[in-house]
Amino acid sequence: MPVYLVKKPGLHSGFMIPQYTSAGIVSQNKQLCSPASVDSIVSSNGQEDHVSMGANAATKLYEVVENVYQVLAIELFTAAQALDFRRPEKSSPVIEKFLSEYRSIVPFLHEDEQMHPHMMKTKDFLMNVKLPSV
Repeated sequence: MPVYLVKKPGLHSGFMIPQYTSAGIVSQNKQLCSPASVDSIVSSNGQEDHVSMGANAATKLYEVVENVYQVLAIELFTAAQALDFRRPEKSSPVIEKFLSEYRSIVPFLHEDEQMHPHMMKTKDFLMNVKLPSV
């Protein structure tokens, strides 16, 4: 496979930037997963020694789930590009059908270009795709 998964490299470094993006998002998730309860402080002039962090925990969880969708989107975006370099070889019928649906939304990239729009379309695709029963 070509370096950075594009035949014609350019200024955007191919699929290297999505990899960096994914690594940064995963690191952010590790930070977000520290317990919200470690930040509880006394309040009400020292009368309350526990402040519920439930809302903060829920907010952090929401961010983690959004980030997981983005990381999965980057993985799909990259894997689909790599699989297409293996053509005419084929995968299983289920994966081929899934890739066909995906490719109707996000194209194979022949040249280096900005990846962000494709990553966002991939995230939308993942959030709305109906997965086949196995």
